Amino acid sequence: MTTKPKFTAGRNIALKVPPHLYEATIQFYRNVLGLKEITKHAPSVVFEFGSNNLWIDRVPGISQAETWLEVVTDDIAAASEHLKAAGVVRCDEIEPLPEGLQAFWVSSPASIIHLVCEDTES
Repeated sequence: MTTKPKFTAGRNIALKVPPHLYEATIQFYRNVLGLKEITKHAPSVVFEFGSNNLWIDRVPGISQAETWLEVVTDDIAAASEHLKAAGVVRCDEIEPLPEGLQAFWVSSPASIIHLVCEDTES
């Protein structure tokens, strides 16, 4: 029997933005709202969003913005099995992940993409 994994909200939120809205979106968060930019991730554009990181990603081929969320788990293998048993759609082909990252992509019933990754801060 597999132990039920613990899930918590991650720190990262990604806005996937079409090219024709990308610069205006960055200007909105940088100049209109005046959020602090996190420059250590350059060339990626990232802002402090409360206790979260808000990533603004330019994505060719999409027509409207999407919001992607991060979920952290204490057991990536158990999380994978638990979500599979619950009928959650896994979509690893959505975006390549860095080599060695213990993570995978899923979609919620409302088609919100979530990165499920192992907690490396405990």
